[in-house]
Amino acid sequence: MLILQRKEGESLLIGDEVELTVLAVEAGRVRLAIQAPRSVTILRSELKVAAQTNREAAEEEASPLELLGVLKEKKE
Repeated sequence: MLILQRKEGESLLIGDEVELTVLAVEAGRVRLAIQAPRSVTILRSELKVAAQTNREAAEEEASPLELLGVLKEKKE
């Protein structure tokens, strides 16, 4: 992990196409501006974790046909 210090108005480059600029630091919060090509996905880390959790939960669920089969077995 690379750790950098930047002041308001300063930037850093990621590769040749992504620029991160510190807009403001106030009350323990940092406002960032990200300039990147549209082809680059930018996603908050907590949303990525939530999406992965949802995918895993969906994979564990039984299909509707499997559930019908279980219900039919219980009736018999």
